[in-house]
Amino acid sequence: MSEAKEEKEIFDKIVELMPPDAGLIKEGIEFEGPDIAVYVKNIAHVYNDEGIIKNISASIKKRLIVRSDPSQLMDKDEAVKRIMAIVPPEAGINEEGIKFSLEFSQVYIEALKPGLVIGKNGVTLIRIITETHWLPKVLRTPTMNSDVIKGVRQLIYRESAFRKKFLTGIGKKINRPLVKSEWLKATALGGFKEVGRSSLLLETNHSKILIDCGISPEPGIKGVEAAAGDENKAFPYLDSANITINDIDAVILTHGHMDHMGFVPYLYKFGYSGPVYCTPPTRDLAALLLYDYTKLVQKSGGTPLYGEKDIKAMLTHMITRDYGEVTNVTDEIKLTYHNAGHILGSGIAHLHIGEGMYNIVHTGDMKYGFTRLFDPADTRYPRIDALFIESTYGGANNITPDRQDAEAMLVDSIRRTVDNGGKVLVPLFAVGRSQELMLVLENYLANNKQFKFEAPIFLDGMILEASAIHTAYPEYLKMSLRHRILSNNSPFESEIFEVAKGERSEILEKGSSVILASGGMLNGGASLEYFKALAEDPKNMIVFVGFNSAGSFGRRVQNGLKETALPGEDGKLEPVKINAQIKTVEGFSGHSDRRQLMNFVEHLRPGPRKVFTMHGEESKCEDLARSIASRFKIEARSPMNLDTIRFK
Repeated sequence: MSEAKEEKEIFDKIVELMPPDAGLIKEGIEFEGPDIAVYVKNIAHVYNDEGIIKNISASIKKRLIVRSDPSQLMDKDEAVKRIMAIVPPEAGINEEGIKFSLEFSQVYIEALKPGLVIGKNGVTLIRIITETHWLPKVLRTPTMNSDVIKGVRQLIYRESAFRKKFLTGIGKKINRPLVKSEWLKATALGGFKEVGRSSLLLETNHSKILIDCGISPEPGIKGVEAAAGDENKAFPYLDSANITINDIDAVILTHGHMDHMGFVPYLYKFGYSGPVYCTPPTRDLAALLLYDYTKLVQKSGGTPLYGEKDIKAMLTHMITRDYGEVTNVTDEIKLTYHNAGHILGSGIAHLHIGEGMYNIVHTGDMKYGFTRLFDPADTRYPRIDALFIESTYGGANNITPDRQDAEAMLVDSIRRTVDNGGKVLVPLFAVGRSQELMLVLENYLANNKQFKFEAPIFLDGMILEASAIHTAYPEYLKMSLRHRILSNNSPFESEIFEVAKGERSEILEKGSSVILASGGMLNGGASLEYFKALAEDPKNMIVFVGFNSAGSFGRRVQNGLKETALPGEDGKLEPVKINAQIKTVEGFSGHSDRRQLMNFVEHLRPGPRKVFTMHGEESKCEDLARSIASRFKIEARSPMNLDTIRFK
């Protein structure tokens, strides 16, 4: 079937099923990325009957968006007044939080309580649509100030015209007539038998997509440090994949950590113009970490891989999808995200290729165990022909302690150090571990008298901004935590936490304290600055609660490093003796341990036919693959970078 004929059949079906009273505009049907947008003159007629959109979407097997013809839209100033009158004051909206996009006939409404803007069964939204004719998109206002969310949303509003053109073009590519592919293969471009620079190229003879595209492992003290100190190991092997940047149809991100998405702006710097798919929180967290990366590298005297222009290009090309939404990323590949339990918005990618040709599940980073932030990773999928599973803690001995014991050990170690007049530094990844530790400390200090200590808890680095982003997406959090945020009782704003302000020397002079600082591997950022000041005093303690990659400075400290040289204020290296107590408390990682990884595979429904391990040191990937093959009697192996796997 020709492209024109396929398009005509879809459009004819919409015309046939759309009621005449809706006033469908001639040539008012267009592709909008993975969706189809329809423009009508009588939008009230459509939204007053919820069955219309459902029936058409089911018939054309695509998500349908019905918008008003621009000629029918209420004047913006009048629309603002009407919206303010319709929405209850308790929703927490104001005129500054109402933005319009004429290109999409859409009004963005930011609210502290979006549910009140939506109304029971959507009744308030329908009133806004029928009375103003603008299609509302409700966004949650974070309970804490977030410059990143403000910046990302302003960028999306400002670039509406560009995004309209971009989505229309992508839509035409996605909705080409399906041609049955003859083969399917995957090539490991990074993150196989190693941690860092994760990237997998999935190809058919008609489609080429990247699943993740990161750097390794995180910005270093003097720029990007590779896991083994070799810059050639810092980036994915894109130049070995026998493709050009323009051959890539789409990039799919599993989550917002630098080792999974930190190389994507580089693609735009060199000409990529396709879409990046991710969940909404992943987009915002990516913006936070990417901008911080460029600042950190510049501060350390290095040159970032890319600049602000390239990061903005990535953000304006992003197409966000929530868990459970089925989305075409090419004409033959459908993507559905499932909860991965790793960090905010992390998604296990389920990929359906062809008309039942093959199904792949790619875990990205995942947690199939207890955390205070998220539910465990999802285990139910329509079909799994091949599973790619992370192996960060896949070794036989990688069994973490009971979580309750780990929490008690951590808080007791802090209490003892503080009581002895020392300071405690906890280097943390700003996204995920920071919020997890905040929840632990808040819970223990409120409910466990024997663990209480008298010392301030300071937050420094990106932790506050990352926590603010969490409050904008409570629907991605555990039910109990979601309820607290929605009830204006966010633990991230507890009075036990103090935001580090002014010079860090002021905090260091205040006596005993606990410092939660971003920079989980001590490769730069706030944690490294505090480390330099605290390392020489044996009364102080450095506590690691997360993963340190093999070549990171944090791993060297963990392994007993006694003396090093670090950049001083003038940039010159200065000797630092490490006399502080060094403690590692296992059990807080956002990654599954060996037992949890095996349980995840056991509980998958349906079970996978083949398993491929990734994202772990070589011995751990190989050990996990052997154990899966032995226990479940299925094919399981550990590919290395540049290996190609032929599925069909």
